[in-house]
Amino acid sequence: MTTVSLHQVSKVFPGTDGSALPVLEGTTLEIPPGSFTAIVGPSGCGKSTLLRLVAGLSSPSGGTVAINGAPVRGVQNTIGFLFQHDALLPWKTTFDNVALGLRFRGIRDEEVQDRCRDWIARVGLKGFERHYPAQLSGGMRKRAALAQMLVCDPDLLLMDEPFASLDAQTRVFLQQDLLLLCGGGTKTILFVTHDLEEAVALADTIVVMRAGPRSGVKATYPTGLPRPRDVLQVKGHPRFATLCRTVWRDLAEEVTRIYGDRDAIPSWSI
Repeated sequence: MTTVSLHQVSKVFPGTDGSALPVLEGTTLEIPPGSFTAIVGPSGCGKSTLLRLVAGLSSPSGGTVAINGAPVRGVQNTIGFLFQHDALLPWKTTFDNVALGLRFRGIRDEEVQDRCRDWIARVGLKGFERHYPAQLSGGMRKRAALAQMLVCDPDLLLMDEPFASLDAQTRVFLQQDLLLLCGGGTKTILFVTHDLEEAVALADTIVVMRAGPRSGVKATYPTGLPRPRDVLQVKGHPRFATLCRTVWRDLAEEVTRIYGDRDAIPSWSI
């Protein structure tokens, strides 16, 4: 299983006028192996940037990003990345989209066939192997993207608001699918979301980011909720509402920094 470490990480982007735009500054974070960590924070605080640094899609301006103690120096095939908008190729069928990563790695065709059929069935798309993305609903496309990531058996899953574009009912089903497929402690998961209830329902630890620029980790909260977990039933757990209120206080302070002073910060109620 995979351990992720960020030590005093900073990331600066060039501005349009030639100035520097500091997004992350002094960010330190430890992600234990086999854990599910959710990252929440105001828009523009560098959540997606942090994921890209861990994925090796971008390099830090300062500090160190390490996986299993080794500095990240590029994209690794032990990492799976699920974006908010799926990466399905419109001219390929469900099966061929799911098979892309395996074929890129040069896996023999017989194994590709077996693994793809297995994962397509596990995400509930059996019978849709020959359908194209345009013939699938939003939820079905997301299931195909999930299979596309998991069929390669990555140790580390990076997920950037993967369910944000889905309707509430579909989102609940996919959240539960994610826990059933990956929530048994066999994968290390880093999950970005704007949905606080989603973060609490899914994660072992919640990381709250400061408002940008020069964002970083403001606070971390262990959820302490039992596993295995049902995303609907867990919302009835006494700790769920308490944790939502506690995390919201920190999060609301950072959101207020962006939108300006208000007479009162909205309270959290479930």
